[in-house]
Parts: sequence; C-alpha cells; structure tokens
Amino acid sequence: MVNTRSQTKMADNADLIALLAETKKSMEKGQEEMKKGREEMQTFQEVIPKLHEEIKQGQEEMQKGQEEMKNGQEELKNQIQGVKGEIEEVRNEVQRKIEE
Repeated sequence: MVNTRSQTKMADNADLIALLAETKKSMEKGQEEMKKGREEMQTFQEVIPKLHEEIKQGQEEMQKGQEEMKNGQEELKNQIQGVKGEIEEVRNEVQRKIEE
C-alpha cells in the first residue's frame, strides 16, 4: 500500500502529539516533585527554630546541672575539711590524755 503525502504527514503529527503528551506528563511529574520538595523545605524551616530552642534549653539545663554539681563538690569539700578538723581535735585530745 502506498502512503500518500497527507498520510505520512498525519503519522508524523501523531508522533509529535504523542511526544508532546509524554513531555507534558513528564513536566507535570517534575512540577509535582518540586511542590513536594517545597513543602518539605517549609516543614524543615518550621522545625529548625523549635530545634534551636530545644538546644538552647538543653544547654541551660546542662549549665544549671554543672553549677549544682560544683556547689555540691564545694559543700562536700567543706564537710571533709570539717571532719578533718574534728579528727585533729580528737587526736589532740587523745594525745593529751596519753600524756597525763
């Protein structure tokens, strides 16, 4: 069967229309992916300030804990010095009684 010029042109046009439809579909898919990407970025941008606040609070709590630990160590050091003083007093008292 012999294809006429118009049949050939119609076949070419059909190929172009199919290619155009495929391109449109691909572009729509790309646009949908870009939309999802923008939504994810927006979500991250909303979460980041909250994370910064949580980090700041964590650092403040850690600093408070370190201060409490430092105060506890100082108190323990003072108690140890007090016990050492009492031991020295007892030692002196024992020594004095031995010498009597």
